[in-house]
Amino acid sequence: MKTLNDFNFENKKALIRVDFNVPLNNDFEVTDDTRINSAKPTIIKILEDGGSCILMSHLGRPKGEQSEFSLQHIVKKVEEIIGVEVKFIGNCVGGEAETAAANLQPGQILLLENLRFHEEEKQGGETFAKQLSKLGDIYVNDAFGTAHRAHASTTVVAKFFPENKCFGKLLAKEIESIDKVMQTGEKPVTAILGGAKVSSKITIIDNILDKIDHLIIGGGMTFTFIKAQGGQIGDSLVEDDKLELAATILEKAKAKNVSVHLPVDAIIADTFSNDAHTNTSKVDAIPEGWMGLDIGPHTEALFAKVIEDSKTILWNGPLGVFEMPNFAKGTISLGHAIANATENGAFSLVGGGDSVAAVKQFGFEDKVSYVSTGGGAMLESLEGKTLPGIAAILN
Repeated sequence: MKTLNDFNFENKKALIRVDFNVPLNNDFEVTDDTRINSAKPTIIKILEDGGSCILMSHLGRPKGEQSEFSLQHIVKKVEEIIGVEVKFIGNCVGGEAETAAANLQPGQILLLENLRFHEEEKQGGETFAKQLSKLGDIYVNDAFGTAHRAHASTTVVAKFFPENKCFGKLLAKEIESIDKVMQTGEKPVTAILGGAKVSSKITIIDNILDKIDHLIIGGGMTFTFIKAQGGQIGDSLVEDDKLELAATILEKAKAKNVSVHLPVDAIIADTFSNDAHTNTSKVDAIPEGWMGLDIGPHTEALFAKVIEDSKTILWNGPLGVFEMPNFAKGTISLGHAIANATENGAFSLVGGGDSVAAVKQFGFEDKVSYVSTGGGAMLESLEGKTLPGIAAILN
């Protein structure tokens, strides 16, 4: 696996695919700069070697050239985080871009305009990729968030750098972290899967059962498993067409000696609202007219014990409707348990949109080993798929 450390960038121009697809407010200010911060170590290493950086990224889902999706909006924030002036160019290919790249001096940074202003980016256009490749000497992919897309800038461009391509520090760290959970993790390995639906996690469960010792299930998908075992779930969320599948998963886990931990009690509500009347109920005896929206106190203690005894932990998906303060307690309690285990030497990886949001919201970001920057890419890695953006560097 070629990484930045395999190259000296002195007097070289690094063409770097970063993931600067960051959220902006109505005044076009960056509201979460995590992704820009994550790219900083790669950029700094290249500049310190005496090289220059040409940064390419997408932003949002523009239909053609739309000024609200221009990367010009983030230039100031990138300068502030990296601490170096950032030149910006209003295109990513063509004469203007080639001249700007050619004139770039060691120690300088050039940010190209949104790749997705060109349809060929998403189509994986070879001519477009070749135009991009003219801008740099070494291709660096540091965009885990788009590594599962076979786009021109994440995959196709790499073929024009047969010897001179590598992973950036962020992407290398992502690969290493997933590998720790899936291949080299110290046992016992525990996976915590939350979220609404079994159907969205089935491929992950299938792929990880051979690699884990414990599977903790939470969130809305709990109730499909409870109902499959004959429990009463009231008006809780359920996928009735997946009951058989849930039962099969439990059988498979048993056959592979994986201990499955389901909630034993739930915080229930009479409506889907933070202001609902609430109560605590056994998870398999929820009355009609009530729905489970969080795990209960007995489950919190049960899950904390499993996590305390784990050496490798994967967390994907919240345990309740954490966006509502009255149903966030289970997710917060899980965060504390993982933080404690990490402090005691366990390796913990958090990935997938909602769990990342929860970790940030409740202040656990610096208390776990690694927070993945890519939702879809992380999920596809856990499903056992080879991501096109990773394969392009390895080939």
